[in-house]
Amino acid sequence: MEHPMVDQPQQSKRDFLRYFLGGGVLAWLGAVFYPVFAYLKPPKQGDVEVTSVKAGKLSEIEKESGTIVRFGNKPVIMVRTAEGEVHAFSATCTHLDCTVQFRKDMGVIWCACHNGKYDLNGRVVSGPPPRPLDEYRVIIQADDVIISSRT
Repeated sequence: MEHPMVDQPQQSKRDFLRYFLGGGVLAWLGAVFYPVFAYLKPPKQGDVEVTSVKAGKLSEIEKESGTIVRFGNKPVIMVRTAEGEVHAFSATCTHLDCTVQFRKDMGVIWCACHNGKYDLNGRVVSGPPPRPLDEYRVIIQADDVIISSRT
């Protein structure tokens, strides 16, 4: 029968080696996989400060049509009504940030994610969106359509 005092130092040496080697393996795995995950994660892009954009020529925009226009790094939907009025709204749905589109057949701005509908003034008609679309100012100079922020 072995004495318990003789076995105790052997056990603590084994525990120390087990933790030391386990920690070394974890450190090695971190050193291998961290650069892979850092490479796969896209870099953060800051907001591009834009106050206005030229959206096109009024004579080239059909009545009852909608177009997505880049406003810095944000999408804006420009809609021309049957009466010829031009409106511009944020093209990001207020529900879950999906991109909205103009539906001529329904006469609405529509979000495909959860069937949210907005009228041509950006107000919620049906579906889950909690608030209207953010509106942009539309300026017509000669034949140019210019979209600018409200502020």
